[in-house]
Amino acid sequence: MMFPLLNSLAVVMVTAAVVTVIFHRLRQPVLLGYILAGVIVGPYAFETPILSDEESIRTLADLGVVFLLFSLGLEFNLRRLARVGLSAGPAAAMEISLMVWLGYNIGRLFGWDAMDSVFLGAMMSISSSMVIVKVLSGMGRSREPFADMMFGILVFEDILAVAMLGLLSSVAMTHAVDFMAVAETLGRLGMFLVIMLVAGLLAIPPLLRYVGRFKNNEMLLITVLGVCFTASLLAMETGFSVALGAFIAGAVVAEAPDRRRIITLIEPVRDLFSAIFFVTVGMMIDPARIFQHLVPILVIAAGVVAGKTATCTLGALLTGSSPRTAIHVGAGMAQIGEFSYIIAALGLSLHVIDGALYPIAVSVS
Repeated sequence: MMFPLLNSLAVVMVTAAVVTVIFHRLRQPVLLGYILAGVIVGPYAFETPILSDEESIRTLADLGVVFLLFSLGLEFNLRRLARVGLSAGPAAAMEISLMVWLGYNIGRLFGWDAMDSVFLGAMMSISSSMVIVKVLSGMGRSREPFADMMFGILVFEDILAVAMLGLLSSVAMTHAVDFMAVAETLGRLGMFLVIMLVAGLLAIPPLLRYVGRFKNNEMLLITVLGVCFTASLLAMETGFSVALGAFIAGAVVAEAPDRRRIITLIEPVRDLFSAIFFVTVGMMIDPARIFQHLVPILVIAAGVVAGKTATCTLGALLTGSSPRTAIHVGAGMAQIGEFSYIIAALGLSLHVIDGALYPIAVSVS
C-alpha cells in the first residue's frame, strides 16, 4: 500500500512543482497551476492513468481543507469575526438567497426539472473558502478591510450551508420543506458552536500557554495539530463540516499568546496539503464532459461570476461597506468550489438529480 501511495505523491508533487514554476514565471496564480497539474495526472487526460493510487491522494486532499480552514481561523480570529459579523451575516444570507433563486431559474431555462434546478441554485450559492484564502494569501492582501468582509461572509456561508444541506435532504426525500427539520439542524448547529467556543476558550489558550513555555516547536506543533484534528472530528461526528470544526479550532487557538509562532509552524504543512487538494480538483475535470455540456457550463459560469459579483457587492453596500470595499468583496466572492461538490454529491447519493450535474459543477468551478 505504501509504494503506490509514494508513487502517486511523487507524480503529483513533481507535476505540480513544474507547472507552478511555469505559472509563476508567467505571473499567473499558482492555484491554476495546481488545477492544470491535476488535469494532467488525472484519469481523463491519457488512456492509461498516470496515478496508481487516486483514492489515497483524495484522502490526503481532505487534509488540505482542514489545514487551510484552520489557518484561516488563526488569521481571522474571534475579534475580527465579531467586528464584521453584524454586516457579514446579513450580506451572506442575502447573497445565498438571491443565488439560489438565480440558479433555479437558469436550470428551468435549460428545461431541467425542479429538483435539478434547486440543487443547481444551491451549488451556485456557496463560494470556495479554499480558493479565496489561497489567492489572498498569495497576493499578500489577507489583512485588507475587504478581506475581513470576505472572510466574514465565508464563515456565515459555511454555517448557512450546513443548514442548507439539511433542507435539501428534506426536500429531496419528501418533496416538501420540513421546517421542523431545518429548525432542529440550526439548533444543533448553534449548540455545537457555543459548546466548542466556550470549552475551547476555557481550555485551549491555557494549554498552549503551558506548552509554549518549553520553547519546543515540535511539541507546540503536535499539540496544535491535536486540537485541530479533534475539533474537526467532533464536527464530523455531530453531522457538520470538518471545515467548520477546523475553522473554530483555529479561531480558538488564535487567542493563545504564541499565535504568530503557531502560524509560522503551520504554514509549510498547510501549503503541502492544500496543493494536493487543488490537484485533486483538477483530477475531477473531464475535458470530454466539458465539451459535452459546454453551453450549460458557460451559462452557469457566467451566472456565478455576474450573480455573485452583483449580490455580494450589493450585500456589502447595504451593510455599510464603502463602494471600493464592496466591489472588492463582490469580485473576490465570484466563484464556487468544494461545497458545491458536496451538494452535488448529496443529490447523487439521494438519487434525485441528473448525474451530469456533478461534472458540470466541477467544470464551472
